[in-house]
Amino acid sequence: MTGLRAPALTDVPGPNAVAAAAPAGLVTSLGHAAASAQVAHAAGPQLHLLGGFGLQVGDNAVPLAPSQQRLVALLGLRSGALHRGYVAGLLWGDSSESRAHGSLRSTLWKLHALSPGVVRISGDSLTLAPDVPVDVRCATELARALINDRFDDETTSALLEPRFCHELLPGWYEDWVIVERERHRQLSLHALELGCEHLTSLRRYGAAMLAGLAAIDRDPLRESAHRALMKVHIAEGNGGEAIRRYRQYEKIAARDLGVRPSPMMRALLGEVAAL
Repeated sequence: MTGLRAPALTDVPGPNAVAAAAPAGLVTSLGHAAASAQVAHAAGPQLHLLGGFGLQVGDNAVPLAPSQQRLVALLGLRSGALHRGYVAGLLWGDSSESRAHGSLRSTLWKLHALSPGVVRISGDSLTLAPDVPVDVRCATELARALINDRFDDETTSALLEPRFCHELLPGWYEDWVIVERERHRQLSLHALELGCEHLTSLRRYGAAMLAGLAAIDRDPLRESAHRALMKVHIAEGNGGEAIRRYRQYEKIAARDLGVRPSPMMRALLGEVAAL
């Protein structure tokens, strides 16, 4: 593109900036946020980015063209305002500067006709309307709460909701999506493992096992997830289950990674022997 340069991804805030400094009592779980949003915004738009793109008003999906989806998704993934030039360069980077800005104007006009008020325009800045709930923001808030050791019944229940583990915008391969997808993947995996360990410490073994299995399902090659599940079995006194989990990971690691389980995982076998 002549004369138009999209700023680096690090120039703008990612979704990790969402509620980073919120007091523990104000951190809302994914399930609670979704339920509140459903009540408070029953007739308003809701944005879903986990498991696929969806803009919904009430019970009806808003049919958006791909360019409109990209614009709404980008604004949904960013917690702050984005400059028009940045958005145009990022979404239409293979066009000239004037054509990119023209495409942005056209997309905004068509989007307003389909779903008025979803995007707020202030001078040269664009934001998603603050009253539009976004599922990945709720998931990020939940993961941050768990990573910062803010556990309660609400957050642990939301942790086990299937949507929490859904991939961010599957099938989208733009660089800015890939960065945010990996951010969400890592946050969710760490939250699931911490939740598994916390629930094990409370002797809530069934819920702990669900969290551990969810982490393994998210990434079957992640040893720390398998270790967390082994610890659940050991805490329950199920040595055979712990050994079976070890053998399963040992086989996966050898086949797909060409490595053995780490000393940390092998040490858990000693705990099994002590049962």
